[in-house]
Amino acid sequence: MTDGSAAPPRGDVDVVIPYWGEPEYLRQAVQSVLAQTVPHWRLTVLDDAYPSDWAGAYLEGLDDPRIRYVRNAENQGITAAFQRSVELATADIVVVCGCDDLLRPTYVETVLRAYAEHPDVDIVQPGVDVIDGDGQVVRTLADTVKQRLIRPRVAGPTVLGGEALAVTLLHGDWLYWPSLAFRRSRLAATPFRAGFPIVLDLAVVMDLLCDGATMLLEPTVCFAYRRHHASASSVELLDGDRFAGERDYFRLAAGLVAEKGWRRAARAARLHVSSRLHALTLLPTAVLRRPRAVPMLLRHALAP
Repeated sequence: MTDGSAAPPRGDVDVVIPYWGEPEYLRQAVQSVLAQTVPHWRLTVLDDAYPSDWAGAYLEGLDDPRIRYVRNAENQGITAAFQRSVELATADIVVVCGCDDLLRPTYVETVLRAYAEHPDVDIVQPGVDVIDGDGQVVRTLADTVKQRLIRPRVAGPTVLGGEALAVTLLHGDWLYWPSLAFRRSRLAATPFRAGFPIVLDLAVVMDLLCDGATMLLEPTVCFAYRRHHASASSVELLDGDRFAGERDYFRLAAGLVAEKGWRRAARAARLHVSSRLHALTLLPTAVLRRPRAVPMLLRHALAP
């Protein structure tokens, strides 16, 4: 506990980590869970058939009954891994954490307290540091724009939902998926959409909002999101896969929110402003490194 005078939050949080990637990052992620200020957590590592099965022996060696290791016989990919992660959880609250991200020591404590004080919310978005490959806190242009210009400004824990929240997310996804804590029952009833591997996090959150879910924005910083060039979204940017997937999803989202009568949200989906601006920021890099990507970026940024 960070405050010895406060009663500890109750309940448990299932932290599920779908794993495929740098072994050292996973070790750091696991150690960050072990370092929590309260013991009310369970950790499951879902190994999506990484070429080496080192993780099983490593986790077994920790000899902690709260830690479980599950290995897929064959690689299933990100969408299936996320869905399986939710299925493996049994606690009321579940977090699908990235295998290269870090929980700050007060993460579980903060999330449990947030749910205790706001028992009707379905999602908690805590405060997040963005770190680089070496674990240093960084400020990227994309994160600055989303957090300073798009994310709702709140002075303290604030419940958000409905069209107002949908509009902000469709202008620019300011959430950090690996840090989100969900009511397991609500997330389990909302399957991840196939065909949108890069934006499946935004897609499932939008589906939840359209079904009436609410979110608590809790500004307390207790999570570290790692942003580095090896991520799937970074690698695919100049090949156009991400932007093609985003265009397809925003068309779908515009229809979903229009059916609810959310006209401002439908307009935000059609405009997808931050996605267009992102494509424009990549033009200098494309000119120097991959000229054939320039028409694709321009098309995404400027097409109606």
